[in-house]
Amino acid sequence: MAKNAKKGGRPPMDFGVLKRVLKLLFSYYPVLAPLTVFCILFSAVTSAIPSLFLQQVINAIEKYQLTKDWATASGEVIPKVVLLACFYVLSMISITVYTQLMAYMTQGFLCKMRRSMFDTMQSLPISYFDRNKHGDIMSYYTNDIDTLRQLVSQAFPSLIQATAILTTVFFIMLYNSIWMTLVLLCGVVAMVFVVKKVGGGSAKYFIRQQQAMGRAEGFAQEMMNGQKVIKSFCHEKEATADFDKINEALCEDSTRAHAYANCMGPIIGNIGNILYAVMATVGGLFLISGAYNLSLRGIFTGQAVFTLGIVVPFLNMTKQFTGNVNTLSQQMNSIVMGIAGARRIFDLMDQAPEDDEGYVTLVNAEVDAKGNITETDKRTGKWAWKHPHGDGSLTYTLLRGDVRLTEVDFAYVEGKTVLHDVSVYAEPGQKVAFVGATGAGKTTITNLINRFYDIADGKIRYDGINVNKIKKADLRRSLGIVLQETNLFTGTVMDNIRYGRLDATDEECIAAARLAGADDFITRLPGGYDTELANNGANLSQGQRQLIAIARAAVADPPVMILDEATSSIDTRTEAIVQRGMDKLMEGRTVFVIAHRLSTVRNSDVIMVLDHGRIIERGNHEKLIEERGTYYKLYTGAFELE
Repeated sequence: MAKNAKKGGRPPMDFGVLKRVLKLLFSYYPVLAPLTVFCILFSAVTSAIPSLFLQQVINAIEKYQLTKDWATASGEVIPKVVLLACFYVLSMISITVYTQLMAYMTQGFLCKMRRSMFDTMQSLPISYFDRNKHGDIMSYYTNDIDTLRQLVSQAFPSLIQATAILTTVFFIMLYNSIWMTLVLLCGVVAMVFVVKKVGGGSAKYFIRQQQAMGRAEGFAQEMMNGQKVIKSFCHEKEATADFDKINEALCEDSTRAHAYANCMGPIIGNIGNILYAVMATVGGLFLISGAYNLSLRGIFTGQAVFTLGIVVPFLNMTKQFTGNVNTLSQQMNSIVMGIAGARRIFDLMDQAPEDDEGYVTLVNAEVDAKGNITETDKRTGKWAWKHPHGDGSLTYTLLRGDVRLTEVDFAYVEGKTVLHDVSVYAEPGQKVAFVGATGAGKTTITNLINRFYDIADGKIRYDGINVNKIKKADLRRSLGIVLQETNLFTGTVMDNIRYGRLDATDEECIAAARLAGADDFITRLPGGYDTELANNGANLSQGQRQLIAIARAAVADPPVMILDEATSSIDTRTEAIVQRGMDKLMEGRTVFVIAHRLSTVRNSDVIMVLDHGRIIERGNHEKLIEERGTYYKLYTGAFELE
C-alpha cells in the first residue's frame, strides 16, 4: 500500500470502490438486495448448524452402546435427524431463491451501469475523446463490465456466505472446545499469510492485466479503422510487430496474475488437509489422555471431558472452516479484478461533464406585422433567442445568423497557442471562406463557434449575444455542419438523413436529398431510401456518403451552415451537381466554408487566408487576386496549400 501511495497509485483492495458498488446495488434494489443478503445468511447458518445436531446424535448412540436401549436412543436420534433434514431443505430453498434473485439483480445492475456510463459519455466534452483511444473506452463496456458482473454475481454472495459460515462455525467450535479451536487458529494464521503473500501478487497483476487489455483493444480498433492505409503502405509486418509488443505485455501480466491465482487454491487446500490430520491427532490424544476440555459448553453445563461427540463434529467443522477460507481466497481474484474494472468504470462516470453555463435558449418564433416576436410550440421556420433576465422578464431576439469573433486567442494545450488575435465578422446571409495550409487554424475556428472548445481570450457573439450565455444544445441546433470525415450510422439511408432533424417527414428528407444532389444515386440503390447501411456506410463510395451527410444538414434547415471540406471527397462532375444544391441551401444563410479547392470559394463574400493561427489576408476573390499576395499565389499555383 505504501508503495502504491508513493507512486501516486491506489491499492488493489480499494474498499472505497467496493463500498460504492454496494451502495449503488442497494440503491437500485432497496428491497431485493436486503432480501438476497438475508437468504444468503440463512443458507450459510443452516449449513453450519448441523454440526450441533451431529454431536447430539453421536452422544445418543454412545448411550445406546452402553444401555442397549434402542427405544430411548431412537426417541432422541430420529427427531434430531428429521430436524436436520428440515434445515437442509430450508437451506436448499434459500439457496434457490438467492441465486435467482442474484441473476435478476446482476443483469439489472449491469444494465443500469451501462446506461449511466453511456449517459455520462454523451455529456463529456469533445476533448475527452481526443485524449483517449476509442478502443480503450469500448473496453469499459466489455471487459470492465464483465469483471463487475463477476464481482456482483459471484464474489459478493460467496464472500457473505463464507464469512457467515466461518463466524457461525467459529462460535460453535468455541462452544465445543476452546483448546481445539486454538489449534485450528494456528493453521488459519498460516492460511492468512499465504493469502496475503500470494493474493497480493495476484491482485497487482490482475489490475495490470485490465489496463493492458484496454491498450490492446484500443490498438486493435485503431488498426481496423486504418486497414486501407496499412495495406496501401504495406505496413502489415510493422503493425503486427507493434501489436505483438502490446499482446506480449498483456500475456505476461495475465500469466503472472493467473500463476499466483492458480497456486493459491492448492496451497490453501493442502494446508487445510494437513490441519485436518493435525486436528484428528490432537483430538485423539485429548480423548486417550482424558484431558480437561475448556469450552463455553462446559461453563454452562459443567461438562469438562473430551468425548467422541466433541471430536468427530470438530473434524467436520475443521473441513468446513478451511474449505470456506479456501473459498474466500479463491474469490480474492474476482474481487480484485472487479475492483479494477469498477474503478475504471467509476473513473469514466466521474469525468467532469461539458461545462454549460448558458441560459439563453432557442425557440420557434412568430413575428407579427409590427415586428413583435412571440414564442410558439409549432414549427414556423423562424427561430428566436429567448433571453431571461434577473427580474423575471424575457426578451426575444430573432435568430439572423450574425456571427462575430473578436480578437480571439485559443490553445488546445496551455502554452501552445494555435489562434492569435483572430477577428471574423459574418453578417446574416454572408458566405465566409477560410483558406490556408493544414494546421493553419481553419477547423479550429468552426470548433469554437460550435463551442466544442472554449476560447482563452476574446469574444464570440451570435446575434449580439455572447455564445457563453447560450445553452450549448441550442447553439448547436442553430448550426448545420458537414465535416470532411463523414459518419453514417447503422440504419436505412432515410434514417441517416433524418438524423439532421428527427421529426422530419419522409417527403422533407427526400427534398433535402434532391437539394444535395443525392436523390439520383439513392433511388438506384437496391432498397432506395430503405437501403440498410452498416459499418459507417462501407457499401457506399466516399462521395456518396458525403452527399448523404450534406442532405442530413439540409433537412436540419439551420440559419448558419459550416462546411468543412464538404466536397473534398466528391469528383469534379459530382461537385458541379452538389454545388448547385449547395448554392440553393446557402441562400439566405450565414455560411462558413473551409476548402482546399479554391474554385469552391470564389463566390464567397469574404475569403480569409490563415497562416499559423493568424489571419494574414481578407477580402473577396477579386480583391485578393489584385493584391497578389498569398491567396494569389495559391490560386495561380505559385505554391501549394500544404
